[in-house]
Amino acid sequence: MKNKKIFFLSAVTLLCSLLMQAQSSSKKIKKGKSPIFSNVIYKGDDQVYKNNPLKEDEFYSPVLQGCYPDPAITRKGDDYYMVCSSFAMFPGVPIFHSKDLVNWTDLGGVLDKVSEFNPHDTGISAGIYAPGITYNPHNDTFYMIVTAFTGNMGNIIVKTKDPKKGWGSPIKLDFNGIDPSIFFDDDGKGYVVHNDAPDKGKELYNGHRVIKVWDYDLENDKVIPGTDKIIVNGGVDLSKKPIWIEAPHLYKKDGHFYLMCAEGGTGGNHSEVVFMSESPKGPFKPSSNNPILTQRYFPQNRPNKVDWVGHADLVLGPDNKYYGVFLGIRPNQKDRVNTGRETFMLPVDWSGTFPVFENGLVPIEPKLKMPKGVVNKTGRDGFFPNGNFMFTENFTSEKLDYRWIGLRGPREHFISIVKKGLQINPFPVSIKELKPTSTLFYRQQHNTFSFSTALDYKPESEKDLAGIVCLQNERFNYVFGITQKDKDTYIVLERTENGKSEIIASSKIDIKGTVRLQVEAVGDNYQFSYALNGIDFKNLGSLISGDILSTNVAGGFTGALIGLYATASNDANPK
Repeated sequence: MKNKKIFFLSAVTLLCSLLMQAQSSSKKIKKGKSPIFSNVIYKGDDQVYKNNPLKEDEFYSPVLQGCYPDPAITRKGDDYYMVCSSFAMFPGVPIFHSKDLVNWTDLGGVLDKVSEFNPHDTGISAGIYAPGITYNPHNDTFYMIVTAFTGNMGNIIVKTKDPKKGWGSPIKLDFNGIDPSIFFDDDGKGYVVHNDAPDKGKELYNGHRVIKVWDYDLENDKVIPGTDKIIVNGGVDLSKKPIWIEAPHLYKKDGHFYLMCAEGGTGGNHSEVVFMSESPKGPFKPSSNNPILTQRYFPQNRPNKVDWVGHADLVLGPDNKYYGVFLGIRPNQKDRVNTGRETFMLPVDWSGTFPVFENGLVPIEPKLKMPKGVVNKTGRDGFFPNGNFMFTENFTSEKLDYRWIGLRGPREHFISIVKKGLQINPFPVSIKELKPTSTLFYRQQHNTFSFSTALDYKPESEKDLAGIVCLQNERFNYVFGITQKDKDTYIVLERTENGKSEIIASSKIDIKGTVRLQVEAVGDNYQFSYALNGIDFKNLGSLISGDILSTNVAGGFTGALIGLYATASNDANPK
């Protein structure tokens, strides 16, 4: 009885402590004169789309522009669902729906509960990697399986009967490695394939990986212990020391099993390869025509360059023809990758034994023929836009567009829709910290673009700042905002490269009303400007390089993000 009483008192003490911490934490969010953003306009203006206008029966690829890498796709009847990697962005695993593979609706994120997915202390390129999505007709259930590098989650799986109505809680799976996907055979049996390290002591070279398969217990949602088997060692030809065999997907066609994987690493040597077997457990024989998709053989200075292609998934289209979705990049004129890895699509010829991406072994073009009978509605009627487009946001709708995302935590933790627009209640956290930030982000989707917003704000101390941030990660970014110094109001532009910050330009300003902030980019050249009267823009500093916003400069796996930023812990102090 005494022990129970001690336990009860300890529990009460702990509860009180947690409540006090919660109250203390909530007080840290500045509720005073918080900045209000309104009338955001993003405009993409890439030359490739001007030079390649669409005909009536065409659509653009990439189908998802900006940082939407590692696509996976599935089909139930006439409904297609596609998911992508999200890393430390929140919510996790963006998901899209289509009836025809051309027109896509954004459904938000699969992992949308911070109690179940919390990347609060991870670098932007940690978090969620390479999801798989599969519909199982035997139990009318969708499965999303993914690797999560946060919170000791590892490989997890979630289920739903209807992806439009949300998903169940994550179920932790007991295996290592990355890039899992799940496959259901005609007899109802389930199998999980994934990338893993070779058996201990058998690694032959740097980048040597294997593909494993497990039997899956559908009743208990777990891989069956002891059923794991290596079905690909190294890649297509181990003697050539292939690197990073990964992103496996199993398919069945005409009684044969096919295993499609990425090979070569997710850079300039990236490719897609395919194997065949009479059993999901192998042995798998590679196609003599591998790779079936790559851009590694072509001149670096080719026009409208698409590169790094691979990490693909296949689906049967509405015209009874196969299509493949895959990641790729569209670098700017200095070969920098600010838009990140995007989701592309190509038709697939599977009339022979092995599938082959049509025009996947020649320089990829920006346009595709639509499946017969489809009407292109991209950018209209609620469908996701592509090509050149303008996105306008006045923050008047109760339901915020899913393109607005948080970093390391939910956007709902710091935003409020008020009469004048979107109010951000700033955290005492700067954009350079590995913590949830009070920043509402939008993906950069073009190499040539402009992004502007109207801002109502008067900082009260040098610790206050609100404005725009252009972010590749916490160590590489630009901060462009309004702050205070010696009771005067300043506008400041700060560049942070590899964790070292420098003030590029600053100017004392007299705010009489709403200020308009703008960032424009033409390839690698970025210009930041402001208008105190909302019309007459003045540049802050000269043209600067977008180099630090590039994946192949800053490292990692994400594309550049543009954010509406507010902080109560500013350290970008004007000169």
